[in-house]
Amino acid sequence: MSDQDTTHFGFRTVAKDEKAKMVRGVFDSVASSYDIMNDLMSAGIHRLWKNQMVDWLNPQPGWNTIDVGGGTGDIAFRIQDRFTKRGGQGHITVTDINHEMLKVGRRRAVDAHRLEGLSWLCGNAEQLPVPDNSMDAYTIAFCIRNVTDIPAALRDAQRILKPGGRFMCLEFSQVVMPVLDKIYDLYSFKLLPEIGAVVAKDRDSYQYLAESIRKFPPQETFAQMIRDAGFDQVKYRNLTGGIAAIHSGWKI
Repeated sequence: MSDQDTTHFGFRTVAKDEKAKMVRGVFDSVASSYDIMNDLMSAGIHRLWKNQMVDWLNPQPGWNTIDVGGGTGDIAFRIQDRFTKRGGQGHITVTDINHEMLKVGRRRAVDAHRLEGLSWLCGNAEQLPVPDNSMDAYTIAFCIRNVTDIPAALRDAQRILKPGGRFMCLEFSQVVMPVLDKIYDLYSFKLLPEIGAVVAKDRDSYQYLAESIRKFPPQETFAQMIRDAGFDQVKYRNLTGGIAAIHSGWKI
């Protein structure tokens, strides 16, 4: 196969048309323990990071928002809470390529009586079944690094946003603090897979997740990819020394 036909799955080289299925298998495996997975990946800080992303987004009542790769509802529920706090409502479409993740999210929404204003859609971030110019905001958290064709997903985000709409991405990124990068590498590659094996009975999936973080482009490179997709006023904020970063862009 040529380089045009292949991509990475963690540190492995695989056929592009195989990656989505392989990623789906990982998240089928971890769906039931997704919160535990995020706690292990971030030492529990992912909750604060998600709050910071939604705070920066500043969602307004009446918005039509899409949360991509958000099957378990973490971001959607936070946006719902902002609507309620501001005394209004909006609509949030939660989309994920993985049926098992969507099942977890719907179950959580039912249990928490949060079904109003939510819809659930199975779709691939590279080509979402969503009309052009239909969304006020597009959020994606801890998902885009698993997409086979990231530029295609960014272009699709630009397509479905209304003029004046906002793109916002939260993702593990490149550690920028000396010493912390060595500590995080040791944790990710030595401890995390072993913890995953014990807690979730799934070492391989956690190994892939650690590797996928290292294959994701650094902050400024990803910011340029967002610009190349047609977004303006692209900015990013590092979180916890760059372990994660929030990227923001606008469709002008």
